[in-house]
Amino acid sequence: MGEAGLTGHVRRYVLSAAGLCAFFAAWASASSFSQQTLLPGPTEVVRVFILLLFEPFAGSTLLKHFASSLLRFFGGFSLAVFIGVPLGLCAGWSRKFDVVFTPLFESVRFISPIAWVAFAALWFGTGIGGPLLIIFAGAFPPCVINAYRGARFVDERFVEAARTLGAGRIRVVFQVLLPASFPSIVAGLRVAAGMGWQSLVGAELIVASSGIGYLMVQAQGGVKTAIVMAGMAAIGLVGFLLDLTLRRAERMFFARN
Repeated sequence: MGEAGLTGHVRRYVLSAAGLCAFFAAWASASSFSQQTLLPGPTEVVRVFILLLFEPFAGSTLLKHFASSLLRFFGGFSLAVFIGVPLGLCAGWSRKFDVVFTPLFESVRFISPIAWVAFAALWFGTGIGGPLLIIFAGAFPPCVINAYRGARFVDERFVEAARTLGAGRIRVVFQVLLPASFPSIVAGLRVAAGMGWQSLVGAELIVASSGIGYLMVQAQGGVKTAIVMAGMAAIGLVGFLLDLTLRRAERMFFARN
């Protein structure tokens, strides 16, 4: 890395740190002029966050609540990936399937994941099925849309070349369609993970008896603002780590290929 590149990275980190410092300074200043029950300061939220790691609230510690949330998230997200990506690829690859599938998908994908809460509560109560359905509803459309775009814009010359060399339909799918569509699919997975994680928290606010959303509802009922804000901070941190993991996996894949 050249000197100019190193300087650019340092400058970016300094600006990021300055932005964070300004945010926390503004937060602390606003907290000093507000009631602590309504807007606790950063140090109080950090203290409560650490306390929740060891002392249970709403039946479990913060880590156990997050374990429940992550279990639901990966269940719903996995269903969205394993169903949405193949459907998107099929719709992008086959014009006949596109004609049949796309009108139905377009009529459903604009329904907000939170709009499924009422059905989830009626069908599953507070069991794991309700949050899974809502997470699936949030993560499914990005998986389908990006897989569809990836398949639709595959260069026809590559397909014709593979067929000319004797590749059958299955080999064309696995050796041409999937590799060419992969960048778009990965981009869709990042969006889907974000949408699924946001949908999870909304679901747990209503149709769950454990998890980080449930913890926040219980804290809100007891006017424990610091716990609510600690839960929000933890949600943001985990969401950031999920996106970071997917970005690193994407870079590793392309580095090897």
